[in-house]
Amino acid sequence: MVEHLNVAMAPKDSTFQVRINSEIKKAVEEIYARTGMTLTDAFNTFIQQSLNVEGLPFLVTQNSKEALREQAIAMLMMDLKRAEERAEKEGWIDADDLEKELGV
Repeated sequence: MVEHLNVAMAPKDSTFQVRINSEIKKAVEEIYARTGMTLTDAFNTFIQQSLNVEGLPFLVTQNSKEALREQAIAMLMMDLKRAEERAEKEGWIDADDLEKELGV
């Protein structure tokens, strides 16, 4: 598992070049600019998500809606399993203790 890798914090010691149609590049840059990102930011986000899920951060399929739902469920189940393993290792906390800890 490569979850310890952090694209934003890792030293930049390699380059990656890609050739792309200039019109497509401009259109994509405009899309990302609306979210406050550069094309490089978006690419680094794609790479980080690929590391996080150990694969493509989205499914490529003819039925994307159902496939994305299944992927979301699988990721949720993986997160729940990790949380359960962590709780077993570090100890469980019940809702009352959590409220006390949070001062609710």
